[in-house]
Parts: sequence; C-alpha cells; structure tokens
Amino acid sequence: MPNDDIEGNSDVSTSQADAFTAYHRHGFVRVATCTPRVRPADVTFNRDSLLEEMRRADAARVDLLVCPELSLSSYAIDDLHMQDALLNAVEDALGVLVEASAKMTPVVLLGAPLRREGRLYNCAIAISRGVVLGVVPKSYLPNYREFYEKRWFAHGRDTSGEITVAGRRVPFGDDLIFEATDLPGLIFHAEICEDLWTPAPPSSDAALGGALILANLSASNIVI
Repeated sequence: MPNDDIEGNSDVSTSQADAFTAYHRHGFVRVATCTPRVRPADVTFNRDSLLEEMRRADAARVDLLVCPELSLSSYAIDDLHMQDALLNAVEDALGVLVEASAKMTPVVLLGAPLRREGRLYNCAIAISRGVVLGVVPKSYLPNYREFYEKRWFAHGRDTSGEITVAGRRVPFGDDLIFEATDLPGLIFHAEICEDLWTPAPPSSDAALGGALILANLSASNIVI
C-alpha cells in the first residue's frame, strides 16, 4: 500500500509539472525562423529545402515558422523573376507545400513572387494545415544601391481583394491579420524586409489592430 501511495503521488506531481511547463498554458506560442538552402531560380530544389524546414519545425512543435523573403525563387535572380516558366514553377511548388502542410502543425509564412491582375508582387504566403490563409504583398520596394525591386514588382500598399493560390481564391492585402481559432495568443501579421525600415511600417498598424506577433520575411542579394 505505501508503494501505491508513492506511485500515485508521483503521477500527480509529474502531471502538475507537465501542466506548469506547457508554454501554451501560460499564453506563449513557439515561433521559429529558418534559413533554408536555396539555389537561384531552382524552384524544385528550393521547394524541397522549405519542405525539409517545415518537417523540422513540425517535429519541434513549432506554432509559427517564418521563412525568408522570396524563398521559393531565391532573391538574387533579377530579371528571371519576370519569366513565366519560373512563375509557373513557383505556383506548382506552392501547391505541393500547401498539400504537405495538411499533416503538419505549424503555420508557415514563406516568400514567393506571385502574379495578380497583370502585376507581379513580392509576397508572404500564410499556410496552415493544407489551406492558404492569405497573401501579403510587400508594400515598400527598395530601389537604391544594389536593390532594383521596382523593375520587377508592383508595390502592395493599400491593396486588398483576393488572389488565386493553389487553385483557390484567398485574401490578399497588406493589412491582413491572422488569428488562430484553437490557440489563444497566436495572432500575427506579416511584412517583408524594407517594409520595416520605413517611417510608418505596416506592422505598426497591425500592432494597433491587435496583432501580437509581427513577422518580417527578409532576404538580400550578394554584393561583391
């Protein structure tokens, strides 16, 4: 009988400890960033690198995974961003990643160039459990020194509506705020690189609008 009491007390103690150390119980969420290996304009390779990072994040019980800007195409490919072959490959790769996410826990923010109504946008795509939640276009495009984004992309300031991704129409705009229905505290906004360096970044409005996590997808080309 004494042994039974000890075991019972031990079980209760362990259970209480587990509950106390469960970060969700205390209003925390686990956010991770990744830097996948990429190859310029090799969408298939980049897709597989992102998929590997998504699997690692899932195994680590991550709630939100933030990937780099233009991680599907790679950043430093200049005029190749305007090639239909590359953009078609990006759309196909997104479909694969969306499908793969159906069996994973993390919400994933990844970067890709996307076409909408005859324009090309530098975008952050939010994916969760087999669904594209929405697409956020970059608002402020750098066009100085080694940066030349206005040559390829349209800015997304004050843009709203929908965009087709992976065969479905999803929300599109720089003011999207995403909120989990099953995890209190997972309320996030996404912006892209240069957006944060401006006097009035989109994330400031998002914070005032209730976002608790402000994600910024960034990348840069290499200058020698």
